[in-house]
Amino acid sequence: MRRLNGVDALLLYSEAPEIHMHTLKIGIVDVSGMAGAFSFEVFRRIAEARLQAMAPLRYQLVDIPLRLHHPMWTENVDIDFDYHLRSARVAAPGGRRELDELIGEIASTPLDRTRPLWEMYVAEGLAYNRIAIIHKVHHVLADGVASANQMAWAIQPDPPALATPPIQTADAERTWAGLVRAAGRDHARQIGRLPGLVVETGRGVSRVRRRARERGRHPELAANFAPPPCFINHVVSPVRRFATAPLALSDVKEVAKALGVTINDVVLATVAGALRELLLRYDGTADVPLIAGVPVSYGRPDRLVGNEFSYMTPSLAVHVADPIERVRLTATATRIAKENHQLLGPSLLPSWMNYLPPAVAPEAFRWQSKRMESSAIMNLTVSNVPGPRERGSIEGATITEIYSVGPLVLGSGMNVTVWSYVDQLNVSVLTDDLTTDDPHEVTDAMVRSFTELRKAAGITGGLTPLEAVLPAV
Repeated sequence: MRRLNGVDALLLYSEAPEIHMHTLKIGIVDVSGMAGAFSFEVFRRIAEARLQAMAPLRYQLVDIPLRLHHPMWTENVDIDFDYHLRSARVAAPGGRRELDELIGEIASTPLDRTRPLWEMYVAEGLAYNRIAIIHKVHHVLADGVASANQMAWAIQPDPPALATPPIQTADAERTWAGLVRAAGRDHARQIGRLPGLVVETGRGVSRVRRRARERGRHPELAANFAPPPCFINHVVSPVRRFATAPLALSDVKEVAKALGVTINDVVLATVAGALRELLLRYDGTADVPLIAGVPVSYGRPDRLVGNEFSYMTPSLAVHVADPIERVRLTATATRIAKENHQLLGPSLLPSWMNYLPPAVAPEAFRWQSKRMESSAIMNLTVSNVPGPRERGSIEGATITEIYSVGPLVLGSGMNVTVWSYVDQLNVSVLTDDLTTDDPHEVTDAMVRSFTELRKAAGITGGLTPLEAVLPAV
């Protein structure tokens, strides 16, 4: 059996009736090239072997007696496809907005912890010979990097054998006594690591403080651990709303090159511009910077399971009207956030998560989910994950677009996730039903913000059309 690490455990314990900790991966598929007519039964026949081969989809949680330690994974031999594979239908006329509405409904219900923590929906009814594959998987099973690797493997025409080692579980390990003995051994190891972790924490904090004194003050940036109140932050409801928008990756690269910044800087500056528009609409003011929580991977880049990430928290220059100045401040904020993240130690905070108390953490998070109106460290989550570089094709069906989004967290009603796929940079926005009147307000504002930034960078002409994406109906 395999113990959850501290970040895995945090993602499991922080789930509550209002806070669903699953992620969504959406593939839009053009089935016009298939030899025969598409149907749910045809998809199931094609998909079963691939899904069965992906070992993480056979993992199931095992709780520890008396909650003496974090749960463990065991591996089932077979997948109950009658349960995990589901048919769905997009409302007429079958465009992007109708698909997004269906995805929001799917996102609004939690996963059943007594089963492997995923569901897959095959959504028919899309226009232009499209279907959508909606993969709903608990964050405890895979972070953004692991999910991207799973997706890249699954959409190959002939995927190679997976190198994921199986979880071997002896009968004695499953018993009450076996689970308690394993918990005791793991606790002993954690106690042994604690003095070194305390020392490394002290060193990391000292490095960050020393470098902060060297940099001097940056009053134009948000202070750490002080996200200002805004329309995004409130007690989150259990209802989810979803919206998507595709951009051309070449357009984003062109802006980044023209301004001498990274793609991630362009993404964050685009989010900041969109939030400025929405803050003025909903709050009537946008006079202080917000804080983004940006997941940063520190583990093996080829992993297929688990969570090996922490957060950096750059300032979002929503208080700045000039898009070029907004980019400049964004680049400064991300540079400082990255430097602090490295000085502190990328795996330091995740290491402390190993010491979360399983007996009280879930109840504490459930209590907070009904009361916390703001996160202690960030206003919203913004993720930028490199997705597959090659266009997927399975038995003549072509994966034309891929979208992904992570969960909402305590006190924050918005998650913006950007995934690149071949020539696309695809934006997904998840909210609850209290944050905005319509989540497409956020994606529309992001497109306008990026267009404004592109124009300010001196790039003429409209946005590059993407021929492969689902056309507007």
